Amino acid sequence: MHRGPAMEWTSVLPLQQCRPGAPAAPAAQGERHMRLPVSPYLGALRVPAGEIRAFSGGEVDPVSVADILRNTFVYPPHSIFRDVELLPYEFQAQDAAPDAGGAGEQAPQFRFRFRDAGKAAAWDGHEEDWPARWHHHLCAAAGRACATMRQPWLLQSGGKDSTSLAIALAQERPDTTCITYLGGSEENEVESARHVARSLGLRHEALVCDPGRAYDRYLAIAPRMPSLTADFALLSYVDLLTTIADAGGDGVVDGMGSDFYFGGSINRMKRLLPRIALDATLPAFVAELPLVRRSFELCFLLGSLQMNPVERIFPGSRFTDAEVRELFGRDLVAPSRARLRPFLREVESGETPEEQRAISMSIACAAGGFAKGIFSANAFPLQVAYPYCDPELTDWVYRRVPRAQMVDARTNTNKVLVRAHIARHFGELPYVRRKGSFRFDVRGLARQRFEQVHAFAGRATDMLPGAVAWLERNRSCLDNKYFASKFYLLAVVLPWLVREQPQPECAE
Repeated sequence: MHRGPAMEWTSVLPLQQCRPGAPAAPAAQGERHMRLPVSPYLGALRVPAGEIRAFSGGEVDPVSVADILRNTFVYPPHSIFRDVELLPYEFQAQDAAPDAGGAGEQAPQFRFRFRDAGKAAAWDGHEEDWPARWHHHLCAAAGRACATMRQPWLLQSGGKDSTSLAIALAQERPDTTCITYLGGSEENEVESARHVARSLGLRHEALVCDPGRAYDRYLAIAPRMPSLTADFALLSYVDLLTTIADAGGDGVVDGMGSDFYFGGSINRMKRLLPRIALDATLPAFVAELPLVRRSFELCFLLGSLQMNPVERIFPGSRFTDAEVRELFGRDLVAPSRARLRPFLREVESGETPEEQRAISMSIACAAGGFAKGIFSANAFPLQVAYPYCDPELTDWVYRRVPRAQMVDARTNTNKVLVRAHIARHFGELPYVRRKGSFRFDVRGLARQRFEQVHAFAGRATDMLPGAVAWLERNRSCLDNKYFASKFYLLAVVLPWLVREQPQPECAE
């Protein structure tokens, strides 16, 4: 059943303690827990940041900090705060069995909702114009998503999803403004995105990444964020949303969400990475050796060797387990790793490597990709909409669209239907062939904000006594994106460990 795009969730739910993989147990006398559903598949929820912080007392969970340093996100259903659980779409609470000896709910169970077995193998009806049907359903979803927005802005990366969505918005909401983020030197999608927007009659803006400005904007809204993820596009997102709010926009349209029901192909590199994740134990200094520290490729390989296969599927360079132990001065790796166990049965049940990867990525996307938008938009507040998560559109694609329109196994091409939709309007576009993204200049952040983050580390020694030493030891390595990515994680998480929210050193 469709849940409206502006559904509000403002109640605080004191519940018994429920943790994944463990039986439910009655709460201790006077103990309370909060559990909130938070997922774009459930509608654009307003997460009560003030109530969450008041309920938790602002007490940060150190295991959740370890989660972020190791993987960029907190394993759901946990959150950055103690005793606060945020449940993505893939979780479902189950009633406790009558003979289990406990009343109330069992721990929420993770279930991937878009298994390959549920998809339509082939269309058994008359010949269909699938791109036209996709356009019809996507326009309806976009209209519903933006129904309560006075001035919508589309986050336009220039890739398949945002381009197809721009086509639909040009019909449903021609007052939409498209905005493209130029975050680094790897890709420049601005010209292609501008061509798409202007050809459709939509206004287009571009924002060039200034890491210091983005970080200052993040510090300004962090006290109003309901929870934390350190997704590598979080600071890009905050930078964009601040620009949109300053321009009078009240709604943000995000093109995430279709990967899981469309399915995907796996290239050679994606197949290789989990195979080289051997859970090896190496000393923390190995990546800092003179012949290694200057090479991103060598550092990335050594970091991957020390991960387990599922966690290596999660994107980006993160702290190794040895480094996390050093940062905390104690072992919080074991309880962080334990949070992965409830997901393993579902991951391993995937019938193909592609399905196993999709299940694994759904964990990171729920707690990181979607969370960065939901958490940051709630801080302004802005409406954030994900038309690709619209229940009616999702169900139509998953249940009715034949697999040949999803992935072409012969050419290893994904989202065949989306590509055909775009081709009808624009032919072949460069960033439809190759995925675009909101990249962020992590090396520039390290250059511009090292002293500020170092000062935060000095004030957060109660939880991360090793952070200052790590920063000082690796300062000369921060031109290597492997080390700069770890700096980014510290920059995002450290302000949450300081009781008084620091003010930016230089507003720009």
